[in-house]
Amino acid sequence: MTIEDVARHVGVSPMTVSRVINNFSGVRQSTRENVLRAVAELGYSPNPAARSLARHGGRRVGLLYSNPSAGYLSEFLVGALDGAQRSGSLLMIEKCGASEDSERAAIDRLVAGGVTGVILPSPHAESVTAHEQLALHNITGVAVGARLLNQQPNTVRIDDFAAAAEMTRHLLDLGHKRIGFIKGAANQSATAERLLGFETEIRKAGRAASALVEEGDFTYRSGLEAAMRLLASEQPPTAIFASNDDMAAGVMAAAHYRGRVVPGSLSVAGFDDTPIATAVWPELTTIHQPVAGMTETAVRILSEAARGKTPSAPAQPVDRLLPYKLVIRASTGPAPRPDAS
Repeated sequence: MTIEDVARHVGVSPMTVSRVINNFSGVRQSTRENVLRAVAELGYSPNPAARSLARHGGRRVGLLYSNPSAGYLSEFLVGALDGAQRSGSLLMIEKCGASEDSERAAIDRLVAGGVTGVILPSPHAESVTAHEQLALHNITGVAVGARLLNQQPNTVRIDDFAAAAEMTRHLLDLGHKRIGFIKGAANQSATAERLLGFETEIRKAGRAASALVEEGDFTYRSGLEAAMRLLASEQPPTAIFASNDDMAAGVMAAAHYRGRVVPGSLSVAGFDDTPIATAVWPELTTIHQPVAGMTETAVRILSEAARGKTPSAPAQPVDRLLPYKLVIRASTGPAPRPDAS
């Protein structure tokens, strides 16, 4: 039984039936009574999802995810849910693998679900395949946490270069001269931007500082393994700056394993300020990236685009830069004396 069946039975439009079911005004009492009687007689049961969608003006926002950091994902989803609630949109979440086929299939499922826009966190934020698939269906996308590229019509991010440079200056100001850096996943622009910010400040320090760079992939395990390599080197660093908090937590574990006191003989810094930053001991010095705020902003951009309030064509991209903050906690301190390092 459909709403059209009820409308035909009463002799009114489906819109009138919808207004009665949702208790909207503007329907004559006699008509309202006829519709309600028909609903009871025919056994019509309104679809809750359809009713919710109607209340939200038909706006559905899709979100892809596959980020390995549970803390980052948690903040990301909180922002998306808050943004959807405040903008009057429905949120559809789709898990996606790293392959191009997986991205295409996930986006096709969102499109089939009637989305009016899609939020793309890294690494999908920088996937040519993902953006081409959205363009194929004429769906607006917002990339979160990535640089604005030609295939990305809209972006919400922080200045990763400036943030990493500020953290590096903090470590240099503490007197550290040998500083390790653990990179993130190679397929994300944030990785390159953070490395560049770090290396730029090290170069500015001249011969007074040296950098030791190790590979990571934003996971706890990669941070632990990279830190073990750094700490086993002939001249180990007195500070390690990891590209996210999960890897920094791995650095802390490696330091404890090797008997390095944090921050007495090794300072540790992270990036993102996810919940793990205050769950480890000592609490982590990090860069606060407003992950939830970035996602909430992305939802707002898509909602306004769906209502026609802002241009969303690739020729008129939205590049929203949100502020970051250096958060100094107990994991960083003055460089140890040469005989103590």
